[in-house]
Amino acid sequence: MKNYKNYIIVASAAALLVGCQGNKSATNAEDGYTIQGKLNNATAGSNIYLFELDKQQFVPRDTVAIGENGTFNFEGEIAEPSFYRVTIDQRDGVILVLDKAANVKLEADAKDLNGTSKIEGSDDSQLFQELNKMVNETQMQKMALEQLFMQANNEGKTQEAEAIKKEYDALQDKIKNFLAQHPTSVVSAFGTLTLIDPATDFAFADSMSTLYSKNLPDSKYTAELNDRLKGMRSTAVGQMAPEITLPTPDGGSASLSSLRGKYVLIDFWASWCGPCRKENPNVVRMYNAYKDKGFEIFGVSLDQNREKWLKAIADDKLTWPHVSDLKGWESAAAGIYNITAIPQTLLLDKEGRIIAKNLRGKELEDKLAEVLN
Repeated sequence: MKNYKNYIIVASAAALLVGCQGNKSATNAEDGYTIQGKLNNATAGSNIYLFELDKQQFVPRDTVAIGENGTFNFEGEIAEPSFYRVTIDQRDGVILVLDKAANVKLEADAKDLNGTSKIEGSDDSQLFQELNKMVNETQMQKMALEQLFMQANNEGKTQEAEAIKKEYDALQDKIKNFLAQHPTSVVSAFGTLTLIDPATDFAFADSMSTLYSKNLPDSKYTAELNDRLKGMRSTAVGQMAPEITLPTPDGGSASLSSLRGKYVLIDFWASWCGPCRKENPNVVRMYNAYKDKGFEIFGVSLDQNREKWLKAIADDKLTWPHVSDLKGWESAAAGIYNITAIPQTLLLDKEGRIIAKNLRGKELEDKLAEVLN
């Protein structure tokens, strides 16, 4: 189970309130947007700021002074739909989704912009508010369920842990269903990009990417999502595992394809990786239980030091085939399989097709029992 972060909260906190006077040149009505604002309890003459989300951080775009009656007005040109933040200070702000020719009306209390905002003239902005509210409501529930899941797992309460996992997955499905219902909105594309982890939910992310490519072909969020998924498509569940041929501890070389005919666990690890070493006794136990039933492990190390690699193999009693080019994160295999964190595993069937990813502990044991018994 994964703790999905509310991206907007994280990104908003990074917005720095630096003074920025916008360009007030004439705006092309076809490409321009306007934001007409009215703030209650605002201090006349104080500044209000407009930030745009650009490459995962909010950057300043405009600054105007609040009028005597709490009014303000932003105008600007825009090339494509994008996310903006209207804020008085970095602790509070309203997210708007602006498009060409958008004419948005915003009313709020200056003491609580986000909590009191009323938005007109932007369906996407209202859609984002719905999504953000849903994420906030489920976040605390997910964190609580993660703690309960770990406790049940540690205590060996398998059925209870499984029930908790289903409850957790239902919360994530709620968000996925929302995204799937709005495939023509940049809010959905942005939500898929920031709330869905393709490493654990590739099929959903890939299917939504196909819809965005059709409905939002020119969106930067579509492009970014496609770029992220491009390197993962060749190693998605259901695909044939790409070949790996690397040096072995004895100075020779070994290929993944040589193990065809067995169920194979590709195990990306390293001697310096604490979680990897901690998991090794469990992997050893499962290997000893299933190695005579058609199961093999192909260890791919991201080490750089040969002596430390060999010592870890000996110390942890890892008796299965091992390979490494000793290039660390620059390993050829890590590049092919898009490995950005370890430990990571892929389980292959007898034909070399990927049937599961990132299984560890009880999940790996259950899967091996399913396919080998």
